[in-house]
Amino acid sequence: MKILLANDDGWSAPGIQALFTRLAKFCEVTLVAPDGNRSGSSNSLTLDRPLTLTQAAPNQYFVNGTPSDCVHVAITGLLGEYPDLVVSGINNGQNMGEDTIYSGTVAAAMEGYFYGIPAMAFSLVNKGWAQLDTAADVAVDLVKRWSSGPRLVQLLNINIPNLPAMAQRGPQVVRLGRRHSSQPVVQMQ
Repeated sequence: MKILLANDDGWSAPGIQALFTRLAKFCEVTLVAPDGNRSGSSNSLTLDRPLTLTQAAPNQYFVNGTPSDCVHVAITGLLGEYPDLVVSGINNGQNMGEDTIYSGTVAAAMEGYFYGIPAMAFSLVNKGWAQLDTAADVAVDLVKRWSSGPRLVQLLNINIPNLPAMAQRGPQVVRLGRRHSSQPVVQMQ
């Protein structure tokens, strides 16, 4: 199985590195992520300047652009063939409700989905990387479940609680809800 791995926290973020290490144990994984944090970049593509793809380590690359740029560049320029699955994350903080519209993590997965490739976006519920190892194990388990099933072309947004393995209750499918109203602009003089 071939997986394209991306995120919005940057190629060296703990979440994507933990996921890369675990996925590489059982499949061919190529990491293509932004050169730095691009949280909140949504589905934006860079159209006003050239993008640069730089190899950081074996099978790990970074792009001076958005998460969507990373997936687009990987699919249309780097990889010789489409991956079986696009995985994005693990994000440092939840993507629920309206946040999914602004999320670079979800956008990276969505870019793959736009190409007809199944995609999953993973996020930790609370920021700070607590229980990251457990979250990476949960993410890999869900990828393995997907790979052993009918491999439906779908986009999944998965939020993993920052809890130890014994406290995890397993996956639950829920609708995308509303979270809260946006915060007002803070005016400054």
